[in-house]
Amino acid sequence: MADRRRSIPSVNTLLELAEIRQLTLTSPRELVADAVRGVLEEVRLGGAAPESDAEWAGRISNAVSLALRPSLRQVLNGTGVVLHTNLGRAPLADAAVTAIRRIAAGYTNLEYDLTTGHRGSRHAHCVRLLRELTGADDALVVNNGAAAVLLALNTVADGHEVIVSRGELVEIGGSFRVPEVMGKSGARLVEVGTTNRTHVADYERAITPATAAMAKIHRSNFAMDGFVAEVRVEELVRLAAPRGLSVLHDLGSGLLVDLARVGLTGEPTAMEAVRAGATLVTMSGDKLLGGPQAGIILGRADTIARVRANPLTRAVRVDKLTLAALGATLSLYRDPERAFAEVPTLRMLGATVQVLTTRAGQILTALPASAEARVVESEATVGGGAYPTARLPSVALSLGGDATALEARLRAGDPVLVGRMHEGRLLVDLRAIPERDDRAVVGAIARALDA
Repeated sequence: MADRRRSIPSVNTLLELAEIRQLTLTSPRELVADAVRGVLEEVRLGGAAPESDAEWAGRISNAVSLALRPSLRQVLNGTGVVLHTNLGRAPLADAAVTAIRRIAAGYTNLEYDLTTGHRGSRHAHCVRLLRELTGADDALVVNNGAAAVLLALNTVADGHEVIVSRGELVEIGGSFRVPEVMGKSGARLVEVGTTNRTHVADYERAITPATAAMAKIHRSNFAMDGFVAEVRVEELVRLAAPRGLSVLHDLGSGLLVDLARVGLTGEPTAMEAVRAGATLVTMSGDKLLGGPQAGIILGRADTIARVRANPLTRAVRVDKLTLAALGATLSLYRDPERAFAEVPTLRMLGATVQVLTTRAGQILTALPASAEARVVESEATVGGGAYPTARLPSVALSLGGDATALEARLRAGDPVLVGRMHEGRLLVDLRAIPERDDRAVVGAIARALDA
């Protein structure tokens, strides 16, 4: 052991290697020194020692590259889940990306009224489009869907009771539970009905002088079937209106167009939710709407004005880049045909098996034989808590060999390619991969096989 340690070079010796000196010209010297120390520590702890200066330089260069690699990276989504929460949900339309680039590059009128020349409000942006597309009296954009629910509840029911069906007290991703966010809003939760059946009379019996609102939570990430019953928003509105109570409807997905044309039915659109008469409707921007992460609140003008004046609104306010991307995305929906053509989420959901099969064949011919690849039928899902029981016919590349090792190397690549394991093989489903990234898929697999 003593002899082995004496043969390990010092930090300064390695820093003086020609390749490492060259590396310090393009990377911070202290970062390079840290990489040298890290490689030396690995060797001292029993790792294989490089046998030449070139091998030392290669190990150190790799360590520097890893240190310089950003934490947030591009991922090719071969899982078959279109709105994959772990992978950032909805990819943005080109128009939204262009809008972000344009707004990010300089100053904007984020809080400046161009008409009066005085201070304006960031909450004025996107309102006109949201009113036009949903029929709402007014609208407000905040930083995510949970913030929209929190802010709406805090505005209309802080210190008061909110009645909710037990069948709608859902948990969504990341162990986020509706009852808990309701509690943080200052509202007191009153549960009614049973897990599978709730009736209007259940809400009516629960109303007390302390009641401020009734909430309708769309069960977006699971479905109930069989002996079930629930109360529609219209029924809650008829019960609440004479009593001066608010009705809050958490729509969840933010769907703006009917998806029956791509075989998906049953999810309410934002316009339908507004027409049902709820005081406030909340939804996300990065699910079926296909925009950036955002929380959208739609509703009556007087109530939205109260929400806008709530001090908590500043804590959950939205930034200029999100407003730029959301505005550009919403503009596409003025022409539904253009939305289906240009919003990536809608385009992916509507992709035909025939098109996916053609793409898969082209990718297959470009892959090296060592991939042991073949084209197979697959099933994709919508994701993002939308259409939880829907299965979309899809097409995937099935990769053989050591699938576990290949999957790990693909996760370490640039760009990253994430698939899913199935019966000992790695599947790369093409539904959530844009056609323009097919070459990148070929490159990622080829590099992983060479690694």
